Formats: sequence, structure tokens, C-alpha cells
Amino acid sequence: MTTSITATSPGPKLTLRRIDLAATDETAVAERQALMRRGAVPDEAIREGARRIVADVRTRGAVAVRESNARFGGADANGRLVLDRSDLDAARDRLDPADRRALAQAIDHVARFAAGQRPRTYRTQVVGGIEIERRWLPLGRVGCYVPGGSAPYPSSLVMTVVPAKVAGVGEIVVATPADGHGAIDPVLLGAAGLLDVDAVLVAGGAQAVGALAFGWDAASGDPAFEPVDRIVGPGNPWVTAAKLEVAGMVGIDLPAGPSEGMVLADDDADPVIAAADLVTQAEHGPDSPATLVTTSPTLADAVEREVAALVDRLERKDVIAAALANHGAIALATDEDAAIAFVDGYAPEHLSIHTRDAEAVAARIRHAGSIFVGAWAPESAGDYATGANHVLPTGGLARACDPLAVEAFGRWTQIQHVHEAGLAAIRETVGRLATVEGLTAHRHAVEVRFRPGRTSAETAARR
Repeated sequence: MTTSITATSPGPKLTLRRIDLAATDETAVAERQALMRRGAVPDEAIREGARRIVADVRTRGAVAVRESNARFGGADANGRLVLDRSDLDAARDRLDPADRRALAQAIDHVARFAAGQRPRTYRTQVVGGIEIERRWLPLGRVGCYVPGGSAPYPSSLVMTVVPAKVAGVGEIVVATPADGHGAIDPVLLGAAGLLDVDAVLVAGGAQAVGALAFGWDAASGDPAFEPVDRIVGPGNPWVTAAKLEVAGMVGIDLPAGPSEGMVLADDDADPVIAAADLVTQAEHGPDSPATLVTTSPTLADAVEREVAALVDRLERKDVIAAALANHGAIALATDEDAAIAFVDGYAPEHLSIHTRDAEAVAARIRHAGSIFVGAWAPESAGDYATGANHVLPTGGLARACDPLAVEAFGRWTQIQHVHEAGLAAIRETVGRLATVEGLTAHRHAVEVRFRPGRTSAETAARR
């Protein structure tokens, strides 16, 4: 059963729906199922619009990117489509010392956590004469999408570029739109300079993704821009839709929906802190879900009061109020097991745990993008400076997808070392299975190596 509770505050009117997790009526069950399978993929209208933009960029290159920038926003006021290393180095040198120190610490912490993620090449002997090597190699060229326009996100640049650097990627380009005045945030550009980013593409939305995927030649008058091997990073629904469109031609990290947060709390929680964590997530955008899951109706009421009191004091109060009114919820569970089951079914992007034994509860969670344990672990710390990555699976994809990490910036290849003794050991198996499948050329490729009168170099060496 779902009821509406109205919280009255000096600011916007907030309506948080309450979800009774013990309810068994058809409407309540359907609502919970919809939450579990909400998905991160944009609607078909956006998919179709992004498809057209991407196709246009693939055909007309830089000309199409410029036209889309002019139509949808994100263009540089000076007409530059690509900023090179000299631009980024200059921005680095202009950084305010305090901003530079903050960026340096964030970069250092992300790099420390990423350092242990680099996969190791290994080699396995299957049988005598057959060894298989699984070799991990960094990608050659990667595109990192960094949201911009209405608000800059230098933190997202750090989160996408640092693991690429740790992986050893050959070239790293960043795509980000300019703001309404045609400018890119100087701190973001300075961060790109600190990290030795090779270039910044001044474009946003689907056209930026298309440019990263397909590049362009110099025929349009702009210098040639090479396509990338993989595109990573968060973005709006148009970015997500475009990433899905190009996924057959280049790699992508994952489709990402609106940022979302969940707070799991019991009657031991501080309602002021729980409310702050809930509102933090709603600040991302008007479509950002923020959900409190609790076993305590008393805490639920207290958190709702604190949320109402807090929102009106914040700069983005209109955004937060819209997010909470449309996507805010309080889920009431009969006990801790039911609360954890709901959390795991929802698979939130961010999960903050405020319970008596937060560590024990965290150990029971299987499905969440990033888990924040206890009262001293605000989600905002992870967004900026703990070292954990803040590019995370949304829309329930935390059931199967990972936070962005070094592994996303490389790929595996397998190398098969097969000698005469090894092939002899599997000769009959290959022949039988190839015959069953009707692929006699496969069988022949093995048998021809053992034809009478053929003496292999290995056999000769043993004589």
C-alpha cells in the first residue's frame, strides 16, 4: 500500500510517498516490482533522437557536431571544437592554489585505490604440450565523457581519467560541453591539464558520443580527430542513449540513468545525518531517486521533518524539492531482513547504512554500486575524495555491473601455445566433436598435421 505524506516547511511543499514493504495487495506488489526493474535505459523517443544525431555525426563528422552544438548547446564561444595540450597546460597553471591542492588530493586517492586493480597476465598449462596465456593489455585511445553545461564536474574528470592513466592507456581525450556562455569551467580544464589529458572535445550529448566513436577526417576544415576504442563516463539520457547506439562499434562502460541514493537505517540512526544523506542524492537532479529504508516509523517521521527543514536552506532547493516530490520515498520494513531484501532487490547506485552494526549489515548487501558504512561515511566523501570511483551502475544494474575501474580501460587476449604432444592429447576429441557438428575442415586441420611421412621439428629434435 502506498500513501502520500505531506511535509510542510518554509520552502517548497514536499510529498514523500511511503511504501509498506509488508503489504501484499496487487497494487503494492506491482509498485515494488516496478522499482526493482526500473532500468537505466532512456525511453524510445530519446533513443531515436540520439540515433539520428549519432548517424549524422558518423556521416558528416565535425560539421554535424558543430550544428548539434549550435542547436542543443555546448559550443565554445570562440568556435574551438578541440582544445589541445597547450590549452590544458595553461589552465593548469592558472588554477587557484586551493583548487589545485584539492584536485591533487582527489587524484592521489583515486590513483591509490586504482593501483591495486590492474589485472595481471597469467599462463596456465592445461595438459602437457598445451599452455594458454591470458594477457591483459591497456587500450590505445579512450574517450571520457564529463557532464557540463549547467554545472561543471571536475570530479567526474578525475574519476574517469585517473584509472585510465593507471591502466596505461595510450591516449586519453575528454568530451565535455561548454556552459550557456560558451565557456568551460577553468577548474575542469585545469584538472585535465594536471592529468596530462591529450585533448578536450568541446561538445556534449549525443553529438559528443558520436564524435568520440567515429571521429572525423580533415576534409571539413577542422583538424582530424581520431575515434576512440572505448567511451566511459556519466551523462544525461541523451548521452546514455548515444552510448548504446555506438556500442556495436566501440566499447562502452555501462548505460547510466539518473543518479540515485538509498539510506538504510534503524532506530539507532541520527535523523539529521540520515536526512542529509538523503538530500545529498536528490541534489543531483530532479529525476534522481532518493529512498529511506527503515524498520522504524518513528525514525521515518523524524527524517521526513529534517528533510523538510533542510531543503529550503540549500542553493539547489528547487531541484531537490522536485526530486523528492517525484522520486523520493520512505520504505517501511517489518524487520532488518525485510529491509535488506528490499535494498538488494532495488540494487541502488549509492547505499548509506545507518544501523547499530553497520559493518555487519554491509556484509550482507549483495547488490549496490557503492556502500557507505556508518555515520562518518557521507556519500559526498566518495563523490570527491575517498578514492573510490563515483561512476557507478544505476537503474538496478548494480545486480550485474561494476563501478568504473582500471579493468574498463584494458582488454584481455588469449594466446594458445600448442605443441605436438598437446595436440596429440586432444586429437580424438577435436575430431569427434568436429564430426558431430559437420565441420570436417576443422577435423582435417588437425589430422593433416599427423599425416604419414611428416616429421615435425619437435619429433626430429627428440631423435
